[in-house]
Amino acid sequence: MIKRPSVVKKHSFTGHKDAIYALCALNDHEFISGGADGHIVKWNTNGGAAGNVVAKVSTSVYSLNYDLYRNHLFIGQNFDGLCVVDLLAKREITSLQMTKSNIFDIQFDAHFVYVAAGDGAIYIVDRESWKLIKIINLSQKSARTLQLGEDQIYAGYSDGYIRVIDKKSYNLIQEIYAHKNSVFSLCIDPTKKMILSGSRDAHLKIWSIEDKKVLHLIEDIVAHMYAINHINYHLNGHYFVTCSMDKSIKIWDAHTFKLTRVIDKGRYAGHGTSVNKLLSMPYKNSLISCSDDRTISVWDINFIK
Repeated sequence: MIKRPSVVKKHSFTGHKDAIYALCALNDHEFISGGADGHIVKWNTNGGAAGNVVAKVSTSVYSLNYDLYRNHLFIGQNFDGLCVVDLLAKREITSLQMTKSNIFDIQFDAHFVYVAAGDGAIYIVDRESWKLIKIINLSQKSARTLQLGEDQIYAGYSDGYIRVIDKKSYNLIQEIYAHKNSVFSLCIDPTKKMILSGSRDAHLKIWSIEDKKVLHLIEDIVAHMYAINHINYHLNGHYFVTCSMDKSIKIWDAHTFKLTRVIDKGRYAGHGTSVNKLLSMPYKNSLISCSDDRTISVWDINFIK
C-alpha cells in the first residue's frame, strides 16, 4: 500500500483559445495537446518556453496519439476524419475521411490503426497502404474509448456497454452492460490483468481480464460527483488517476483502489472547469492535465511506498 502523495503544481500552460480535449506524449518530457481551436501544440514539461504549433486543422480535435518509432502523429478531426503527420519530416502522410462523425479515440499496433467514432463504428486502417480494411458496427451509439489487448479490442460505448472484439476475426466475444451511461474511458493496467472503466454515471469500475473471453467485475466505486472523463495509470503501476467534469483530479492506489489524494482548485489551484484528459510522464513523475478552462497543468506527484 502506498502513502498519500505530495502534489506540487509546477507549471500552467496557456495559449489554446478554446477547450483542450486531447494529450499525448512525444518522449519523456515533451507532449502534444489539441482541442476545440484546432491547434496541435508541442510543450515541454520543463516549462519556460511557450508551446509550438506543429499542425492546425479546421475542426475540433478530440483525440491524439503518437507512434515514437515511426514518428506518426495521429489526429482525430471532428467531422473530417483521421490525419497522420510525420513530425520529423514535418509533413502530412495521409488524411482519411472514413467518417463524418467525431473521432473520440485512436489506438494503434504495429500493423493497424483503430478509430472509435461518434457514428458507433470502429474503423480499422492498414498502416502500410493506409486503406480502410474493416468497419465494425456494434452499436448505433458513439464508440467513445478503445484499448488494445494482445488478441482483443476493448471498446466502450455511449449505450453503457463494453464490448470485447477478437483482433483477428473481428467477431464479438462479449458485450456487457457496464454503466448506466456513456463509457468515456477504458484503461488496461500495466500487468494486463485488469481493465478500468469510467463513465458519465461517475462510477469507476475495475474488471478482471485474466480470462481473455470474459470480463469479471472486481470493484464498483462512485468515484466523482459528475462524469469521469479519463483514467490514466502512472508508468510505475503503483497508482492511477481519474479526472472529471466535477473539475477534480483524483489519485488512487492501484492495489487497494483507495483514494489517496484529490487535486482541485481550492486545495492545489487546480482547474476551474471540466478536466478532460490526463497524461503520465516519466520526467520527474509529472502528471499533465488539460481542461475546458483552456489551460494545461503540470503536476509533480511524489509517493513513498
